[in-house]
Amino acid sequence: MKRRDRTKLYVIEIRWSDEDNGYIATVPALPGCNAWGSSRKDAADEIEDAMLAWIDAAEDAGHRVPQPT
Repeated sequence: MKRRDRTKLYVIEIRWSDEDNGYIATVPALPGCNAWGSSRKDAADEIEDAMLAWIDAAEDAGHRVPQPT
């Protein structure tokens, strides 16, 4: 499986944040995995990199990576 394909099955939630004055993307299955963007598209693009970094860090630390829900 290609590296980026690993992220395609995870649910991504994107919401507006008045506090951050932008969009926040989160991945409920990956606790703490989030990204910011000035547009919904920017937040969606940024979360892809954040998901890969989250998965890599978990694997490097020997932690289980949750399955997509």
